[in-house]
Amino acid sequence: MKSKNQRRRKGTPESADSTGPDACKPSGDVARAARSPDFESRDPHTRVYVGDCREVIPGIPECAAGKVDLVFADPPFNWKRAYDKWDDNLPDAEYLRFTYEWLDLCVGALSPTGSMWVNIPDTWAAEIVVHLKRRGLSMVNWCVWHYRFGQNTSGRFINSKVHALYFAKDHSRRTWNEKEVLEPSDRATTYFDPRTFTKGEGEAGLRVPLDVWYGQYWGRIQGNNKERRHNHDNQLPEVYLERVIRVSSNEGDLVLDPFLGSGTTSTVARELRRRSIGVEFSPENAASCWERIQKGTLRVKLGSPTRTGSAIFSGRSASEATINRLSELKAKRAAGEAGTPEKKNRPRLKAGRFGSGKG
Repeated sequence: MKSKNQRRRKGTPESADSTGPDACKPSGDVARAARSPDFESRDPHTRVYVGDCREVIPGIPECAAGKVDLVFADPPFNWKRAYDKWDDNLPDAEYLRFTYEWLDLCVGALSPTGSMWVNIPDTWAAEIVVHLKRRGLSMVNWCVWHYRFGQNTSGRFINSKVHALYFAKDHSRRTWNEKEVLEPSDRATTYFDPRTFTKGEGEAGLRVPLDVWYGQYWGRIQGNNKERRHNHDNQLPEVYLERVIRVSSNEGDLVLDPFLGSGTTSTVARELRRRSIGVEFSPENAASCWERIQKGTLRVKLGSPTRTGSAIFSGRSASEATINRLSELKAKRAAGEAGTPEKKNRPRLKAGRFGSGKG
């Protein structure tokens, strides 16, 4: 969870009335007013807006026109975190009102082939899933981001995951670039199974990732991690956003993050040649985000998709014959020899879009 942009301000007159029935409703005049970004650069077009995302999004032309290709949202969790200017302890009903409002705006911003990812804990995952299904979105995956550095507890099991909810406007037309996110399979790295190099479909020795995400570079950004940004105590790893952006968008597509926080989404999107729009309430956070966006990524690189494996166990022992066979198969694959059964004639995805032919 990143630093959040969408909370009641402490010690202001607005916060005194924030529990009323209209507390989560933005002003109609403000919501309709178009505005210029507070930070902007080109090639690819990258914008950051400072303000309440419920007020900002309706004024962004591409959002109002439903032309956003990918939404990634990491909202406040309402976990009583001591953020600089924000009350992270809303009554449940108020928090859910707030959640449904920004979700609805993001649904409306999606293009017909667009996808939405929401990073959210156990506390609110079920409510968000039900709401997005009611809004007509199709659920593709209920993924889990697993990390090993959870906060210690004694009265319950330690939290070690957050849900990555993956929805699409149209399941059959969504962008899906599986080759961009393949990882080494356990068959290749642990069991040394020759069949992974002679299979009739997919890439030799690789697989589409599992729906539980973990491994090297996937931990929480803490301590002396080189990705860590000061004053952003809830920051997602670059590889998380790399996977989401690579698989659910194409170069030149438009990515929206309504809770920009430390700026990971826009930083990774820019490296991967996607246009992006980020919204951040705090002017200080927004300035820090922009500095990071300009500096660029530390791990993710456009021409080198992250291929770290997620096998739990180390490789098993293999006979000399098996090792020789694997070496032979790898050499053949590297040389471009066939060595695989002929694939059956069946429909294939077109240029990164299910059924649409859009590249």
